[in-house]
Amino acid sequence: MDNRILGLHHITAIADNAKRNLDFYTQVLGVRLVKKTVNFDDPGTYHFYFGNENGTPGTILTFFPWEGIGQGTNGSGMATHIGYSVPKGSLEFWKNRLQGLNIKVEESEIFGEKLISFKDPDGLQLQLIEPSAEDSRKVWTTDELKDENALKGFHNVTLTLKKAEPTMKVLTDILGYDLQKQEGERYRLATNAIDTANLVDIIENDKTLAGRNAAGTNHHIAFRVKDDQVLMEYREKVLSAGLSITPKINRDYFYSLYFREPGGVLFEIATDNPGFTVDEPLNELGTHLKLPAQYEGMRDKIEGVLPKLS
Repeated sequence: MDNRILGLHHITAIADNAKRNLDFYTQVLGVRLVKKTVNFDDPGTYHFYFGNENGTPGTILTFFPWEGIGQGTNGSGMATHIGYSVPKGSLEFWKNRLQGLNIKVEESEIFGEKLISFKDPDGLQLQLIEPSAEDSRKVWTTDELKDENALKGFHNVTLTLKKAEPTMKVLTDILGYDLQKQEGERYRLATNAIDTANLVDIIENDKTLAGRNAAGTNHHIAFRVKDDQVLMEYREKVLSAGLSITPKINRDYFYSLYFREPGGVLFEIATDNPGFTVDEPLNELGTHLKLPAQYEGMRDKIEGVLPKLS
C-alpha cells in the first residue's frame, strides 16, 4: 500500500460572487463544475468544485463564494499563486484568449518553465505553466477548449512566507517532500510519489505584509492520500511533531484532517475515497445541488437563499 503523500488533492479559495465565479471557471478557463454543494458550516453559501471530467485529485479547485465579502489581500502566510499545467505550445493561445477578454497577462519563466500569470475576477493569482515533464492527464474539453489547450490540472502551488525553513521542515519531515531547486528567495519542493500536481513552491520574503482572507485569496490547500488508514497515520505524524490537528472529518467526497503549519497556511490532508460519483453519476456531475445529509431537510429554505446562477 502506498502510504505517501500523493501530491495536491485540492485547493480552496474565496470568491465574492457565485455566478461570476462559476462563469469564469467554466466558460473562460473551461474546467468542469464537478460538484455544486454548500459550505458545511454555512449552508447559505455555495461550495463549488471545479476539475477534470472525474474530479481527479490534483485537478480540483474549490470556492466558497461568499456574496459581498469584499476584496481580500494576498500576502505572507498564504498560498498566493495557483499554477495549472497546460499542454506544450498552448501559452500563446491562452495569452490571446485572456487578453481578448481584457484580462491582463504577464509572461515569465520559473525554474526554466514558461508561464503566463493573470488574476481571476476576484483577484486570485493564477498561472498557466508549460511543465518540463510530460503531463498525460485527461482533460475536460468544451466547444472552445480542446485537448491541445485545455487545463490539465495543478502543476504547483506557491506559498509566500516570512521564513521558509519552518514550513519546509513540515513539508520534508512530515509530508515527505524533498527540496528540489532554489533560485534566490524561491524554493521548489516535490514529492516523488506522483508525477503531476506534486510541486510546492515557497517564496521567502520577510518584508511581505500579512495577507487578509476574503475574496481573491486562498483558504487552504489539501494534500492527497490514498485512504482513511493512511490519513490517520499522518495525523499521528503531525501530532508527534507538536502541531495541533483536527479529528477526521467526513466531507462526503473525501475524509479530511486540518492543521495550520508554522508559516500560517492552513493545510488539509484529504483522501481519494469515496470520490465525486458517490452521490451522482459521472455524466451528471455538477448538475444537481447536492446537500450534506444534515441539511437535506432544509433543502427548500437553502435553495431559497442561495444566489441565482442563471
